[in-house]
Order: sequence, then structure tokens, then C-alpha cells
Amino acid sequence: MSRLHIFDMDGTLLRGTTASLEIARHLGCLPDLRRLEAAFAAGAVDTRGFAAQICRLWRALTPELVADVFAQAPWIGGLPEVLSDIRRRGEHSVVITMSPDFFAGRLGSLGVDEVVASRFPPLPFRTAPAPAGILTPADKVVVMDGIREKLGLGPDSCVAYGDSVSDVPLFRRLTHTVAVNADSTLRTLARYHYDGDDLRVAYEAVAAAHGGLPPSADKELRRA
Repeated sequence: MSRLHIFDMDGTLLRGTTASLEIARHLGCLPDLRRLEAAFAAGAVDTRGFAAQICRLWRALTPELVADVFAQAPWIGGLPEVLSDIRRRGEHSVVITMSPDFFAGRLGSLGVDEVVASRFPPLPFRTAPAPAGILTPADKVVVMDGIREKLGLGPDSCVAYGDSVSDVPLFRRLTHTVAVNADSTLRTLARYHYDGDDLRVAYEAVAAAHGGLPPSADKELRRA
């Protein structure tokens, strides 16, 4: 094992949206979710309180609807190809997200080697999630460290892809970081910046910088 690739999901692999937004849109409770997100952004609700509230909003959610939402979601271009190449090279991919496991876990069907997400009760919801199972931004570092140590890799063998403030702790921990369609906060921390809809461009350019691929995409990726 030579490299660990760590991907955020919402806003990074899911282009311009989140799992929660896509689910709420299909359930017809988007205004309620937006109010909850505003409270979260203002600091009035933490990640655990957010998870408990969306369980109340999503009483009608079923596994079948989740499958439909996942299939219709706007995934960034080139994702299956990138994941396939990572596996072909004998490297390891992981998605670490604070979003629900019943949605993020389906990324295994696209080729992600490992998914770590917030743990929710079975669908349809009858209880709130256990607070200890809901991830925070700081947990991304803890999870990443556990996986890379299991694989026998140091921090310099890890590449993280993210888009927002939830990725800040991870980007502060690692050297090789890629801001994908990211906000201004994360861009200041990232080593590389990519704006577009083809993950292959970002992946190939970072690999080229590390001697793993011909530098075919260097012009598309901006190094900080």
C-alpha cells in the first residue's frame, strides 16, 4: 500500500449539494431543512443536534427512496474512473463524511474501498441516532489516522480532497490537500485547488506531482 486517498462527500463528490439537501428535496421538506442548516451555520445547533432534527423531518424515508436519491444525485464527473484507478494501483480510497451512513455507504457500489459516516438507526426512523455515532469535523482526523496506521502509512502518503470548513481539521493535519470547488476558508489551507466537474483532472494532476502519472492535467490544477 503506497497511498491513502481521503474524500469528503457533500460538496466534493456531490457537486454543489449535500445528501441532506437531496433527500429533503425528494421528501418535500426542503424549507425545513434550510432553516435547520441556517441554525447549524449560526452555531445554534451542533452536528449531533442536527442529526436528531433531521430524523424527525424524515419519518417517511425508506431504503427505496434513498436508493432513488443516490442514483439521481449529481456526482462529480469521473468518480468511478478515479476510484477504479486507485484500486488498480493497489492504493486505498476512503470517504469520511458527517452525512448519514445509509446514504454514504452506497458509495461502495461506485468503487470506494471504505466509507466512514455518521451512524443512523435503521429506516424508517423510529428513534433518534445515538450522539456518539454522529461525526464531527475533528473526527475526520481521528478516522484518517486510524486507517492510515492500519495500512502502515505516514501522513505524507495521504491525499485529502474537500470543499468546506468541515474539512479544515483534516487539511491542517495533512500536507497533500486538494480544495475541490471549495469555499474561501479551505482554499487558504489547500496545497492544490481544482474548480470543475471532472475529478480525474484533480486526481491525475496530484498523481503527476508525486511522480505517479504523466503530467497531462497540470494546466488544469492550480498549486497554492
